[in-house]
Amino acid sequence: MTLRLGTFNIENLMSRFDFSGFRNQLRQDRVIRLFEVKSEAEYQRLEEARTIAHTDDTRQMSALAIADCDADILCLQEADNMAALQAFEYGYLFRMVGNGYRQKFLVEGNDSRGIDVAVLMRPETRDGKTIECLNVVSHAGLTYEDLDLFDDALAAGNRPLDRIFKRDCLELNLRIGGRPITLFVVHFKSMGPARDGLDGRAATMPVRMAEARAVRKIIEKRFAGQMADAIFAICGDMNDYQERIEIGGDRRSGYSFVSQREATSALDVFSHDGFAENVVQRRPELDRWTLFHSRGPQERHLCQLDYIWLSPALARHNAKAVPEIIRGGQPFRTLFPPGQDVERFPRTGWDRPKASDHCPVVVSLEL
Repeated sequence: MTLRLGTFNIENLMSRFDFSGFRNQLRQDRVIRLFEVKSEAEYQRLEEARTIAHTDDTRQMSALAIADCDADILCLQEADNMAALQAFEYGYLFRMVGNGYRQKFLVEGNDSRGIDVAVLMRPETRDGKTIECLNVVSHAGLTYEDLDLFDDALAAGNRPLDRIFKRDCLELNLRIGGRPITLFVVHFKSMGPARDGLDGRAATMPVRMAEARAVRKIIEKRFAGQMADAIFAICGDMNDYQERIEIGGDRRSGYSFVSQREATSALDVFSHDGFAENVVQRRPELDRWTLFHSRGPQERHLCQLDYIWLSPALARHNAKAVPEIIRGGQPFRTLFPPGQDVERFPRTGWDRPKASDHCPVVVSLEL
């Protein structure tokens, strides 16, 4: 019995307009800056037109990326709300994949922008096994104090009663063809800009580290005394990496791609003692990336931010399973290592439109 499990940061699947750019240029789209805008009403009219036109191309590509995943269960990050999810599934996904993701789960979490984690599920797997959701548990309300996770590293800018998860850790207890599997869907704290003399990754590391420790504690409590045989997966955008591919060179002379191991990562919480396995590690070293990061020629790298971590028992049972990374929705500015370039989806742009800034990850698992 095979289950195809995927994860995808769909990037701002929003049902609201954001007009804050009229007063805050940091939140203003670059195309609007090309025009003289004389009033807030005019700005809102232009922003509405730009957003709608851009969104249609983007969501067609998002749907194409999901169709290429062909997942039975898809974990999503950055979904605005259930209404946005339903509109996208009916207006875009259904047109491409037909009778598909009837079961949808989303719980409003903690993100200040209102982006949440969600799960789409087919009624049954491709080989006809029923997919049942027994219950859904949100852990968005947990605080550092609740799980005894507050420490000196968090003291700068955080308080013991603050909520741990910047979005949520959504737990779904499922039964696939009668066999149990538990999913934990997350979207950890983003790296953000540099602050207090630290780069964005280092400055926000304590928060992600606490989120990872919280996920681990939740799982250890859920499977107390049964960890050796537990069947679970942790999926989502974890906004951190244990290695990255540094990119050098330029278009004229050619590019170089060098893998570099990170000394510290929040994800060490999962990997250091075999608590879970990042199955993307089964791919070649230069072929594990899910995101292209660039702040210009001086700061460019590829890295894995999107994960499917398997419990030891599930990983052993699927020792030969190698995940796929769907990159056809990446914009043309993304630099691919030699031999990895793919055919892009129709109408893909240099920077936009694109399916997302992230690539979906999907793996076929035997249960």
